[in-house]
Amino acid sequence: MKLYYSPGACSLSPHIALLEAGLPYDLVKVDLKAKKLENGDDFLSINPKGQVPTLTLDSGEVVTEGPVIVQMIADKAAAKNLAPARDSAERYKLLEWLNFITTELHKNFGPMFSPVLADDAKAFFKDRVMGKFKYIDGALAGKDYLMGKQFTVADGYLFTMLSWAERMKFDLTALPNLLAYKARVGARPAVQAALVKEGLMKAAA
Repeated sequence: MKLYYSPGACSLSPHIALLEAGLPYDLVKVDLKAKKLENGDDFLSINPKGQVPTLTLDSGEVVTEGPVIVQMIADKAAAKNLAPARDSAERYKLLEWLNFITTELHKNFGPMFSPVLADDAKAFFKDRVMGKFKYIDGALAGKDYLMGKQFTVADGYLFTMLSWAERMKFDLTALPNLLAYKARVGARPAVQAALVKEGLMKAAA
C-alpha cells in the first residue's frame, strides 16, 4: 500500500491508523499546492480530486476520503480492534463519530486555513469548532477514548483535529477531558512515530 500525504494534513489520521494496525506501507509526500509528488509526478493522475489522504492498494485500486480509508485499514487488521465488527451497534457508533469529526470539525477548520478569508469570518468558524469541542469534552467524561477503553481509528482522526487546534492556538484550558485525551492519544507510540515520520516531531534521543 501507498499512503499519499502532506505533513500535518488530515492524512495524519490514516498514517496513525496504518502504524497502529502494523500494516506495511510506503509513504509518498505530496505538494498540495503544485499537485506534484517529490519526484515531479502529477498527483492528479493518481487522485483527480487533488486531495490527501489517498491510499493505493497493492491491487492498484485507489481509495480516497479519510473516514473510508481508516475503516479499510482497521478491517485489514481486525485483530488490532481499531474498529468494532461490521454490522455491530458499536460499528455504527464509530461511523457516527467519524461523520461528526469530518463534517462538524474538519470542514469547519478548512476556512481557517484560507489566506484570503477575513479575520471576522475565521472567528465565526473558530467559535463553531469550539462549540463542537465542548460537546466532545462532555462525551469524553469517564472515558479514555471516544469509544470507551478501546482506541479506534476515530481517535487518530480527532487527534489530528486537535493538532490543528494547537497550531491555531485554540484555548482549550476550559475543556479538561479533551486536553487529557489529547495527551493520552499523543503519548501512543504509533502516534509519536507518525509525527516523527512526517517531520512534525523530533525522534526521542
